[in-house]
Amino acid sequence: MTLTNSQSIQQKKAALRQRLLKARQAIPPQLWRQKSDRICAHLKALPLFTQARTILAYCSFRQEPDLSPLLQIQRSWGLPRCVEKSIIWHRWYPNGSLPLQTGAYGIWEPHPHSPLVEPETVDLILVPAVACDIKGYRLGYGGGYYDRLLSQPAWIGKPTIGIIFEYARLPKIPKAPWDRRLDGICTESGLYFMAD
Repeated sequence: MTLTNSQSIQQKKAALRQRLLKARQAIPPQLWRQKSDRICAHLKALPLFTQARTILAYCSFRQEPDLSPLLQIQRSWGLPRCVEKSIIWHRWYPNGSLPLQTGAYGIWEPHPHSPLVEPETVDLILVPAVACDIKGYRLGYGGGYYDRLLSQPAWIGKPTIGIIFEYARLPKIPKAPWDRRLDGICTESGLYFMAD
């Protein structure tokens, strides 16, 4: 039995994902905190971040870079809630929001009754990833949530920055036709924006 090109890409992604997640889990907690804090510092210095009305972010899971220090900044945030095959974005404020709760995948997410984010108010999307390549393509967890989201008309053209540790910024990632390219990448070493 021969694999289709799509199946071959998916197998390569799965093997790469497994190796990179294992490496991320091996980062000692103190080093993980330092690297996460450096990522937050780079983002805080970015005009795109400081001038944004609403920023979509995420709650760290499985040793993803931790953006929780940023979430304490008084502004309008959007946090994701997974519902079936879609991401629903809810408004979240450092004070005054309903408490976060554990969702279907064990990830902290907004309460279902929290107000929804209107796409037209969003100026920046911070995208979690297992890895990104130097052209801006992202290796996610395999569910396709962000690729589907970023293909929807309401979200096309919103600035996107992949959030990863430097070890996961790779020369090239296997890419499928539906994979969406990010505008930039932020690691503990700095911010990298993609040339067109």
